[in-house]
Amino acid sequence: MLTAEYDHSFMRLALKEARKGLGRTSPNPCVGAVIVRDQTVIATGYHKKAGTPHAEIHALRRAGESARGATLYVTLEPCNHTGRTPPCTRAIVAAGIRRVVVGLEDPNPLVEGSGNTYLQGQGLEVTSGVLEAECRDLNRPFIKHITRGLPWVVMKAGMSLDGRISFQPHQSGSITGPASLHQVHRLRDRLDAILVGNATVMADDPSLTTRLPHGRGRDPIRVILDTHLNISESARLLSLDSLAPTWIFCGTEVSIEKKERFSKRGKVVIHQVGCGADGRVDLLQMLTILSLEGVMSLLVEGGATVHGSFLRQQLVDHVNLFIAPIFAGSSGTPVVDGMNVAGGEDAIRLHNVRYRRLGQDLMVEGDVSYPSTS
Repeated sequence: MLTAEYDHSFMRLALKEARKGLGRTSPNPCVGAVIVRDQTVIATGYHKKAGTPHAEIHALRRAGESARGATLYVTLEPCNHTGRTPPCTRAIVAAGIRRVVVGLEDPNPLVEGSGNTYLQGQGLEVTSGVLEAECRDLNRPFIKHITRGLPWVVMKAGMSLDGRISFQPHQSGSITGPASLHQVHRLRDRLDAILVGNATVMADDPSLTTRLPHGRGRDPIRVILDTHLNISESARLLSLDSLAPTWIFCGTEVSIEKKERFSKRGKVVIHQVGCGADGRVDLLQMLTILSLEGVMSLLVEGGATVHGSFLRQQLVDHVNLFIAPIFAGSSGTPVVDGMNVAGGEDAIRLHNVRYRRLGQDLMVEGDVSYPSTS
């Protein structure tokens, strides 16, 4: 077997390790590491949480003296600066690693290739760009967060064949089946925050928690758009016994008294922001605040007006649509409202599209491609 084939094989193992940290590492990236000697894996590691040891350190500690002369595979370039933890590059050199294989160079301005350069300067052989596309795909939220100061935004909706998310206006209830619901909770578990508008809160009174078998799963931060702070103070998401807080974004005209009443409801944080041209919460300002608070990924669950606003302002990066084999009729709420398209050339499209059957439903997933404005 060629060295390149070995490199690809072991980098896939490192990617598998990295995925164990999905939804847990913000504002840090998901990183996996594998240490190999004589084509045999001797240690693995992944980054578990910000402020804790990085993937390389976990793997090096497990390898011990066996790391001397070995090869380290890591999905992201080792850090070469001191943050909440010491630089990994020094630990790699001290452990006696002979060769380092990197999936993706770190886009963090504090790193930008300096990790690889330092290792080469210490006499280590460094190979970079192995399975780079897969490593980049894994950390798209981190890359957008660190380079643009915004979270990776995923739009989610469960809908009928005729594009409705409800049978009647302001009616609660799910259109899609249990397999789709399970996949939605997996998304919630992997993303940092979940967002809905006040109309969804008032119609459904949702908990916005993660419910996976055997109590697994992590509740995302609950983000509510409520320009005039009109939701009920007794809403479930304001009183749930959850580790995750609820953040409400409202307009600057909301009174101090009203804001204080909500702020007393346990883990409720009120953010007052400006309003856009539509008179609603400024979405770009809201996303910037989320990013500054360490939120790298956001699941937008609706409703229709919220979906339309995010798409119209070109703020959605990825889409997960769950389509049930049912017609809901013309009285139902459309999946997107408040966005007009003049023709096919002006349509928002998906690329890198994937289709997956979930029970009787179909999930359509893809990256968002916006029409050119030139």
